[in-house]
Amino acid sequence: MIGTLAEIVSGIALGLGALLLISGAVGLLRFPDFYTRMHAAGVTDTLATVLTILGLMLLAGWNLALIKLALIIVFVLFTSPTAAHALAKAAQHGGLPPTSGSDSEKE
Repeated sequence: MIGTLAEIVSGIALGLGALLLISGAVGLLRFPDFYTRMHAAGVTDTLATVLTILGLMLLAGWNLALIKLALIIVFVLFTSPTAAHALAKAAQHGGLPPTSGSDSEKE
């Protein structure tokens, strides 16, 4: 009973993680400027990775793999937002202006 419930919750977490990764990829392709693309990549990448690893943790059981996956989550939660912030700050410092308004307003 518990094993089946863990597998179901794990499947849901893995599926949601996959959907978030796809939505982040679509955001990278569709958003107009660097800053909005960085936001889409940073937020969805972090949450999708955490959901995917949580799904794997549920399947791993109580062993060394669970501890390793938990450490990976901690590492991702610190590095991914920091890297996205550093890239956006470097772009701003380099003089890359954000686009204002939508593409239809420019025409």
